[in-house]
Amino acid sequence: MLEGKEIILGVTGGIAAYKAAEIVRLLIKKGANVSVVMTANAQKFVHPQTFQTLSRNRVATEMFPEQAEMEENHIAWGVKANLALVAPATANIIGKYANGIADDFLSTFLLATRAPIIIAPAMNHNMYLHPVVQANIEKLKERGVYFVEPETGELAMEGEHGTGRLADPQTIVEEAEKLLSRRGDMAGKKVLVTAGPTLEPIDAVRHISNRSSGKMGFAVARAAAERGAAVTLISGPTWLKPPPGTEFIPVTTALEMRERVLENFDSADILVKSAAVVDFRPRQKTNKKIKKEKADLTVELERNPDILAEVGARKGSCILVGFAAETSDLTEYGKKKLKEKNLDLIVVNDISNSDIGFGSDDNMVMLMDREGGVEELPKMSKNNLADHILDRVMKL
Repeated sequence: MLEGKEIILGVTGGIAAYKAAEIVRLLIKKGANVSVVMTANAQKFVHPQTFQTLSRNRVATEMFPEQAEMEENHIAWGVKANLALVAPATANIIGKYANGIADDFLSTFLLATRAPIIIAPAMNHNMYLHPVVQANIEKLKERGVYFVEPETGELAMEGEHGTGRLADPQTIVEEAEKLLSRRGDMAGKKVLVTAGPTLEPIDAVRHISNRSSGKMGFAVARAAAERGAAVTLISGPTWLKPPPGTEFIPVTTALEMRERVLENFDSADILVKSAAVVDFRPRQKTNKKIKKEKADLTVELERNPDILAEVGARKGSCILVGFAAETSDLTEYGKKKLKEKNLDLIVVNDISNSDIGFGSDDNMVMLMDREGGVEELPKMSKNNLADHILDRVMKL
């Protein structure tokens, strides 16, 4: 998948910089043409000649080198790139890129290129887990930047152990292959995605809802759009921005979501139903605020329509993907829902684990298909999980 691809590798200043040489070697072995950009601090760990010898290409080390020709500037590199890869990536380059700072060749190139970007962080675990660094990472993920998460283990400082080691070079190269192989593989497909919670009003200020953030559905919509699909995203209320290249339809209640889903379902090749639709709604609601002084308030509920079962009954050739949020007996409930809703694939996650699922950037799920296949995935970002789900969908 890397044969003939132009890959720009950014190397930043950290002890893991020496591992970038192995990344270059593996990329070239796969047939890629690799050009390397080194920050000033990276050159304190590895000499540019190392990368020039391995890549057989000029290594960019300065913003305005005297010997560089005009066509070799950061703009030209941004245009020619099929993929940008930053490994290792320090907190500094992540922060600069997340906030639009461009003060050297690498940071300027990252803003100039329209190629997909993969970042592989490597730093001390205290730095990696710092709220500012995590916020910058999350900001980039929301913009569609891919991350190869660091490993947990011994760090450079003696006695230090934690998350921050650069991912194995082989893993990084494999992720690059996967990303480029996915580009355009969903062209011509119409994908309908539902996301977020629904919100069922009780009165003018109160409602029934759930903890869904919408992150999983938005990640699926973004990934499908990047892979060339025509994507319609129907979402309940969230604070997330719709991914670029998607048609966005906001809704509030379960009844509104049902109406919009049924309007768009017949033209869809794939439906990914990740929304957390509230099961019940108040039988009666008022447009006025119910005063708290009123004693013994009782809210009578009625069941909302089962949208997933309804589309499952009329799915035809559409690939239907459902989600199940469970606290126990995941396999049992997953199989039951898969059959009852007439699904092709179900994503089952354990919401009793507070580190994953609702509101989290990460998830750890089990994929089950109608042929009996079961795949337990390790904890990963919802962006990466979105591509795993779509990989399975494309196989179906």
